[in-house]
Amino acid sequence: MTLSEGTVAPDFTVKDTIGETVKLSDFRGKIVVLYFYPKDDTPGCTKEAQGFRDAYAEYQGKDIVVLGVSMDDEASHKQFTEKYGLPFKLLADTDGAITKAYDVEGGGYAKRVTYIIDAEGKISKVFDKVNTESHAKDILASV
Repeated sequence: MTLSEGTVAPDFTVKDTIGETVKLSDFRGKIVVLYFYPKDDTPGCTKEAQGFRDAYAEYQGKDIVVLGVSMDDEASHKQFTEKYGLPFKLLADTDGAITKAYDVEGGGYAKRVTYIIDAEGKISKVFDKVNTESHAKDILASV
């Protein structure tokens, strides 16, 4: 069962694609799209990431932060990012702490769920049924 709308989003501290430390609280005051996906460089996950990449300018125009989360490590994220020219941060949840905190653990991988976190740090929308081809645009239409 995913976290409910209105819930305070669990804070976290984790490394990103290039080994920099990222905290959810660093983005307070902005809308954050926190999207969980199963695995780097797989067909559905690639389509989903490319959708966010292709719509990234629109997200920036609305001052929305996009963060992708999987249980892959930094090296895998770096390769995935470089291969597909992803302009947003991928978070390396190698111990599954974020995946568990957001209740999207799927047995060694993250389930495909997206949380929209408002400027105050509360979950404002949950997408637990994701069409990987249109997901990035679907979110933009809802914020």
